[in-house]
Amino acid sequence: ACYSSRMNNHPVRVRYAPSPTGYPHVGNIRTALFNWLYARHTGGSFIVRIEDTDQARSIEGALQNILESLHWLGLDWDEGPEVGGSYGPYLQSQRLDLYGSAVRKLVEQGDAYHCYCTPEELDQMRKEQQKQSLPPRYDRRCRDREYAKAKAESGVVRFATPLQGPPVTTHDLIRGEVTVELSVIDDFVILKSDNFPTYHLANVVDDHEMRISHVMRAEEWLPSTPRHLLLYEALGYKPPAFAHMPMILGPDRAKLSKRHGAAALLEFRDLGYLPDAMLNFLVLLGWSLDDKTEVFSREDLVRHFSLERIGKSPAIFNMDKLEWMNGVYIRGMSTEELAEHLGRALQAYIAKHAPPGTSHLDQDYLMRIAPLLHERFKKLSPEEVWELTSFFLVEDLEYTIPLTPKGLDKEGALSALQAVVQKLCPIAQFDVAVLEDALRSLAEQLDLKTGTLFGAVRMAVTGSTAAPPLFDTLDVLGKDRVMKRLSKAVSTLENG
Repeated sequence: ACYSSRMNNHPVRVRYAPSPTGYPHVGNIRTALFNWLYARHTGGSFIVRIEDTDQARSIEGALQNILESLHWLGLDWDEGPEVGGSYGPYLQSQRLDLYGSAVRKLVEQGDAYHCYCTPEELDQMRKEQQKQSLPPRYDRRCRDREYAKAKAESGVVRFATPLQGPPVTTHDLIRGEVTVELSVIDDFVILKSDNFPTYHLANVVDDHEMRISHVMRAEEWLPSTPRHLLLYEALGYKPPAFAHMPMILGPDRAKLSKRHGAAALLEFRDLGYLPDAMLNFLVLLGWSLDDKTEVFSREDLVRHFSLERIGKSPAIFNMDKLEWMNGVYIRGMSTEELAEHLGRALQAYIAKHAPPGTSHLDQDYLMRIAPLLHERFKKLSPEEVWELTSFFLVEDLEYTIPLTPKGLDKEGALSALQAVVQKLCPIAQFDVAVLEDALRSLAEQLDLKTGTLFGAVRMAVTGSTAAPPLFDTLDVLGKDRVMKRLSKAVSTLENG
């Protein structure tokens, strides 16, 4: 592949290195976001590297989903293979020569050795250790070269963890110093029997070759860092700075799962969440500027982001807060932006569900609808947009609720709507002011509370008890559809 970059010589170089063994979820993408923000804040480089060395567990479509998730949030990267005039991600499966060279060096130095133990032997080894209440770990039998020579000619390569020496200390920018004794580090596999490296070796080699300055990753990788530091030392590499980010928990402080609302990132897109709202929400899962500011523009996040403001404590994933934040971003849209979103959502809904008699999808009409519903949207999914706007779009309304507002029985509602039909029929100028004057005066004539009469009209023309401001709604619907629906409601009450 032909590789290129934006030629950034800034010392800060960070990477997002997902594995295509699943679709990226909230925690995984939060890692990408923090790396991206740090690169943009410092003027450094953000690199995307796909760690696809576990071929057996790779999932079809996962790579595309990862890249689409980054594109949706606007997380662009700065270098990689040239693909159609832009940068593709680095793929570890295309860098096997680098890892093979590192393995050969470690074996020649005596810092690694071939292991030919069979899965059955390893399983028996674990069972014996369990019987003795020992932690399961490799017993280093193949470290004896004579024993290894007598074994089969296919196997793995293990790192030869020093048997003696000082403890290994991780200097973490978030958690401080974390020290581990050599005695608890096993001889871990660095090259599998299929000649693909394990994560431990590949990420160390790549981070060195790519001149990564800061490894910012999930807290779950902190226990593996001593292994990586031993590899850096054995290979003669200078290790990067490490920053292990806090876990994300559900509101019950249990590990985040689907029951908390967690999902693959693009599912949130499909549910109608906006990318800027999602980005704002994700950054607050572990980072804060102060104890009061919650809504940030992308530019503000880039300007203020720092590693010092990342907390140690677990972050709490709260769906209610995400929905609230999405509503804030929706209300911050212009009418034009909202109308465009409505158009895309409605087209998607209609293409999938093909409801009968749908029209009025032109941009000018949606521009009239958008201001009436602006405050009511929490999400902009096709389903929610259709639910709130469908009565504006269909020609023939089907009633699924009783047409009797509070304060009126069936006869009273029928009488009121018949009077409304008579009142509105001769009106030629069907606009907000004229309609409001007409119906307010009618309520007085009928000795009805305005809310009661307006409620009957709202049900008749929208099929719902909750709808946008009544007179604006009548104006947008137009006289023909309003009169048709009032007549249908009268007929429904007469025959019901």
